Parts: sequence; C-alpha cells; structure tokens
Amino acid sequence: MENYILFLAAYLPFQLALSPAADVDLASIRVLVLALFLAWLACGLKNKKVIVRGLQSLLVLTFLFFNALSVIMAKNTDWSWRKLLFLFSLFPVYFIVAATIDSRKKALRLVKFLVASGAAVAAVGIIQFAAQFVFGLEKVYKFWAGNVIGPFLGKAFGQAVLQNPSWLVNIAGETYLRATATFPDPHMLAFYLGLLIPLALGVVFSEKKQRFFWLAALGALLLCDLLTFSRGGYLGLFAGAATMLFLWWNKIGRSYKFSAVALAGLMIAALLVPGPISQRFYSSFDFQEGSNAGRIAIWGQALQVSENNPLLGVGIGNYPLAIKASADYREPIYAHNTYLDIAVETGIVNALVWAGLLLAAFLKFSALGEKDIFFLTCAVSIVIFAAHSMVETAVYSPTVLVLLLFIIGFSNIRPSDEKNI
Repeated sequence: MENYILFLAAYLPFQLALSPAADVDLASIRVLVLALFLAWLACGLKNKKVIVRGLQSLLVLTFLFFNALSVIMAKNTDWSWRKLLFLFSLFPVYFIVAATIDSRKKALRLVKFLVASGAAVAAVGIIQFAAQFVFGLEKVYKFWAGNVIGPFLGKAFGQAVLQNPSWLVNIAGETYLRATATFPDPHMLAFYLGLLIPLALGVVFSEKKQRFFWLAALGALLLCDLLTFSRGGYLGLFAGAATMLFLWWNKIGRSYKFSAVALAGLMIAALLVPGPISQRFYSSFDFQEGSNAGRIAIWGQALQVSENNPLLGVGIGNYPLAIKASADYREPIYAHNTYLDIAVETGIVNALVWAGLLLAAFLKFSALGEKDIFFLTCAVSIVIFAAHSMVETAVYSPTVLVLLLFIIGFSNIRPSDEKNI
C-alpha cells in the first residue's frame, strides 16, 4: 500500500484530466484515490483493521458531515452534490495515509517523493517564466494556453480558466507572465509550493547523503513560488519564516540555526529588496489598490451572507447563487478566504472545525518536533497554508487538497512508533 501512496505523491502535480463527457472534466487523481481507498478498505476488512484513531480523524469526519448536512439549505442541490462528490472522492486519501504512514521513516520517504515531484513542476514553472524573455510574452502565453494546460485541466475547465485569466501581472507598468506550470492559476501553484518548501527544508536537515540535490530542490521550489507573484503565497512564506525563527529558535539545534536563518533571510530579502517581487509584496498593504479594495468588499459581502445563514450556510456549492442568482457553475464567485468560504456555504461551526483540523495537525507536529526538527518543518507547512488561506481558497483544488491531506495524515504518528523520535 505504501508504494501506491508514493506513486500518488509523484503523480500529483502532473495528473492528467479525464473527460467522460463534453462539458465534464475529472481530475484523474480522484479516480486513483477512490480505487486505492477501496483496495485499502478491502484489505483492512480482511485483516479486521480499518480503524484510524486520533483527533484529526474525528475532525475530518465532522467536517465532511457538516458539508453533507448543508445540502438541505441549498437552492441548487445539483451543485451541492457535485462539490460533495469532489470532497468524498479525495478525503479518503487522509485515512489511507494515516493508517499506512505510521513512522518517521515512512513519513520522510513520502516527503522525499512529494518534494522531488514538486521540484520537477517548479522547474517547469521557472522555464515558463523565463521563456517570455526569450520568445516574448504573447507567444509563451498562447503556447501555454493552446498546448500545455489542456491535458492537465481538461477542455471545459481549461476554457473556463482562460475566460478568467490571472496569468498576467502588471508591476510598475511592466506586464509579466506569472509561473503557473501545470496548475490552472498561479495562486494554486503558490499554495502547492508553499506547503512543500518547509518539507524540503526538513529533508535537507534529515539527509546527509544527496544533500546538494535536496538543496537544489528547495531552491527551485522557493524560486518558483516567488515567480507566481502570489501575494497570498508571500504572506504564507512570511508567516512560515516568522514561525521558524521566533517561536522555535530555542528548539532548533545549533547545527540547523545557520541554515534556518539563511533560508529565512533569503525569503525576507526577496520580499524586501527593491524589484518586481518586493513591489508585488508591498502592494499587499495598499488598500486602495484595485485588487485589494475588491477583495475587502468581497469579504464584507461574504460576512453578511454568513451572518444571515450562520448554522449551515447557504449550502455547499451555492455561494455564487447567494451573490448572483443567474450565476453559472464555473463562474469564479467565492469569498477569497478559505474560512469565509466554508462558513458561508456550510456554516460557521464547520469553519471552526476546519480551523481546528489545521490547529490539531500543527500542535501534533509541534509536539513531535520537540525531539525531531523534521516534524517542526511539517508544522511550518501547516502555518504557511493557514496564512495563505486568509486571502485565497484552495480546498477545491484536487492537487493542493490531496497534498494537504497527505501532510495531515502522517501527523497521526505517535512518539512510540519510532525510537529515534
């Protein structure tokens, strides 16, 4: 079973889209997760061992329960069932990982596969960004739109992405093509890379052999994350660096402090040294800037909807209809805040459950990290995701959600499972 999980980890950022109907695209990872879950369940029933314990498991089940319960509030139940099928086809990966990755050795092996495949997709994003300076922005944009995203997103979803592009960014009068690689937009790529950067640092700390390779992988992940020009991604990196330096400085051994300071310093320098990246970061604090002003207005609108529907929200998948009665299913209407998006569709209590799930994983990794810095870096991943979630929503990105569930899944490791923890 572990080998199949490792295959999923390697395949995750390069998954192909399935198109069972002309207007329907299906992420192939959903089919693979369900197939693996059924195999794991059959094996567990045969061996009479399918129980996954822990607070995280209870919170996952509670989160799914409230999502399903919110359907009774939905105006369009078809949209709700589509969202529910999405969640219920991917969340089983958490239970598989929680039951299978039960030691530090297995967790480190899984993280290596995740980091290696993430570094590969980061290299694609870096090449994409650099190509505009060789071939021109327009040619690279057209090539990516016409040849690259189709196999990974599907025809219908790909067309929807192109109708609402966020691939370009204007900084000080200059327009740049942002790194997206195989992802639909730079924001989801930034979520994915942000989760992986601390894990890559954990591998560097844990592996004496092939350390140069893992340092190169860490560098590729960080550089590509910066080239997404995602201000939410920058916020996550800043929160992660602050957590590592200020909360855990006394817990980090002397041999690791230089590396931690160097990485944190590199990230902070990239955000502060004058240039396109720092200018993009500074614009996050300009509340008069169009994107920021629009987002603040969206948050206010979402809060009002949540106040009017506090218990179960407006029904999973139905927030667009609460804002625009004639909205289309693929119309990008959402709250631009994960916690608000969950609250408006499935209730305030469920938003607290989701926040509790992230907190439980963070605290468990922090406890394990008392004796092993590898787990502290896992906790930093949770911090980066939680901070980025304040301004974007990645719950419905199959690639990002599965990666997050991988990480939360092996947070169930118990100290007694490994003598060296």
